[in-house]
Amino acid sequence: MSGTEDDAYQGFTAEERAAMKDHARELKAAARRRSRADKAAEAERDVLAKIAEMPESDRIMAERVHAVITADAPALAPKLWYGMPAYALDGKVVCFFQSAEKFKARYATLGFSDQAKLDDGPMWAAGFALTEVTAEVEARISALVKQAVS
Repeated sequence: MSGTEDDAYQGFTAEERAAMKDHARELKAAARRRSRADKAAEAERDVLAKIAEMPESDRIMAERVHAVITADAPALAPKLWYGMPAYALDGKVVCFFQSAEKFKARYATLGFSDQAKLDDGPMWAAGFALTEVTAEVEARISALVKQAVS
C-alpha cells in the first residue's frame, strides 16, 4: 500500500448503498407475501417491472435474457436480488442480469453465482458482458442456464 490519500477506504458508493437498500426492500416484500403461488407471481411481476424501468438498451437485453431463461430453464424462479432481475433455484440465486446503468458500467452483465453448475476445471467464467442480445447470444445464454441447473 502506498499510503496516499487515494488509497484510503471511501466506503460504499451511492450505487452500492442503493443496491443494499433495494435488497432490504425485497426481503421485506417477500416476507409479507402469503402463499408460494402469490410469492412466485409477485416476484415475477417485480422482475418485469424492474426491467420496464431500465433504459431502452438495457431493457431490450433484459427482456430477451428473461425470455430465454424462463423458457429454457423453467426450474429457475424470477426474483429481484439487490434490485436486479435474478433467477433462483430453491430460493438461491443462480444467475442475474445487471444493467449497465446499475453501477454506471459500460456494459450490462449476465452473472452466475456459485450455485450455478458451470464448473469447468480449475477456472471458469461466472460473468458475461452483454452489449447486444443476438440469436447467437441467446443460444449461448440458453446453454449456460441449462448447464447451471443441470
